[in-house]
Amino acid sequence: MQKQNMKPIWIVDDDDSIRWVLEKALARENLVTRSFSNARDAMAALQTDLPQVLVSDIRMHGASGLELLQTVKAKYPGLPVIIMTAFSDLDSAVAAFQGGAFEYLAKPFDLGKAVELIRRAMDESLREANVEQSISETPEILGQAPAMQDVFRAIGRLSQSNVTVLITGESGSGKELVARALHKHSPRSSQPFIALNTAAIPKDLLESELFGHERGAFTGAQATRRGRFEQAEGGTLFLDEIGDMPADLQTRLLRVLSDGHFYRVGGHQPMKANVRVIAATHQNLEARVKDGLFREDLYHRLNVIRLRLPSLRERREDIPLLTKFFLSQSAKQLGVDVKRMSEPALNFLSGLEFPGNVRQLENLCNWITVMAPGQTVEIFDLPQDLMHASHQADTGTAGTPLSASALPAVMREAGAINHVNGGTFPLSSGYVKPDQTYHQNSDSWMSLLEAEATSMLLQGQSEVIDKLGRNFESVVIKAALKHTHGRKNDAAIRLGIGRNTITRKIQELGIDGVKDD
Repeated sequence: MQKQNMKPIWIVDDDDSIRWVLEKALARENLVTRSFSNARDAMAALQTDLPQVLVSDIRMHGASGLELLQTVKAKYPGLPVIIMTAFSDLDSAVAAFQGGAFEYLAKPFDLGKAVELIRRAMDESLREANVEQSISETPEILGQAPAMQDVFRAIGRLSQSNVTVLITGESGSGKELVARALHKHSPRSSQPFIALNTAAIPKDLLESELFGHERGAFTGAQATRRGRFEQAEGGTLFLDEIGDMPADLQTRLLRVLSDGHFYRVGGHQPMKANVRVIAATHQNLEARVKDGLFREDLYHRLNVIRLRLPSLRERREDIPLLTKFFLSQSAKQLGVDVKRMSEPALNFLSGLEFPGNVRQLENLCNWITVMAPGQTVEIFDLPQDLMHASHQADTGTAGTPLSASALPAVMREAGAINHVNGGTFPLSSGYVKPDQTYHQNSDSWMSLLEAEATSMLLQGQSEVIDKLGRNFESVVIKAALKHTHGRKNDAAIRLGIGRNTITRKIQELGIDGVKDD
């Protein structure tokens, strides 16, 4: 059944028979299509309409499919485009990927696989639309994970309050964004929001930063200066990393929170502060109180309402949403096209630990925008230190990256091993060990095999069928030998091949642990 609000699938090909076959196949799937016999007509139609997925031949009379792809990606970077190309035309396939195509479809193609590919592109299109809608609906803080929904609900409940709030969470998890949201939805929203990282200011200057100073209060104080409390008058003062505040300043801050008055450095006239204080820390304040490093009375003054911000590891389902947003922001800042993450690459990112949390992901997206070679970013386009970090997380060691022989090609979960300049790196946080049973749906291993073949072709490798074929045979024969406890004849019977054949294959592939029956 067709999904609600589904746009038509556009088919662009100057071959009437190709258009007809695809139209009929998609109609059987209850999918609406619109066909064009040339790229120019499709480009003109894009001025007033938009498809869910665009399927185009690469070589046509007039404008080519690559020109159409370029036009689409310039205006609608999130629209999946499938390029149809002759099977032998590898250069065209490479050009299609470099131009940002979702996938290429080699002619002559299997109709069932073509429909399956179009469905995958439809899912991608809907996912992109959902992400864009989520971004437009929650521009301040992004998050759909249950842990973030709790934070949003708390912000809503505090929207009409002036109460002091303490935000806790790891560094880089977005504590200042939450503070800004609390301010924006408060009665003080029309007044200033002033932020100060207390850990970033030298101790000797922090008092002046907070409370200001009078002219001549100390060497270099050539004029009276307003501090952050005065700057935030009527609004909100956000004190980040409050756990690092020196003891003497803790006492002065407590006094402000208690009676609303403070003195400038070198001043004798009390100043009245009408400021809402929101504090944040990545430290365990209870432990610092116990160790005598943080005043207990100040802790209780700050800890009126406490919001705990989850780490990115606790909200992995938000990583695709955040990645899309940061890639879009980075591209806008640099004036370039937005990069798109492939599904395996996105799955890989979602499995990382991200000790730097959202800030680390944002920095990674900036790196991708500048450094990734193509518009569609694959796992092997990511920084190599991520690969090593993933391997260390898997093994608990800082050892050498996995070699290609560690896992057979057809058992690489979502590209668990990929080739980079002749070397190999682990690309999944959950690779399959040889003694584990490997369950997947019926066609997932074929999709992985297809992805591996595509990767090898794009890297310019030769003898792809021979290399993949050897891996395939090795996996199947090893599985059969394991099943028969190393008995060669039994394995041959199970596989439906002759005894001489399996003996030859075992020798060619260098398979060990074989018993003579």
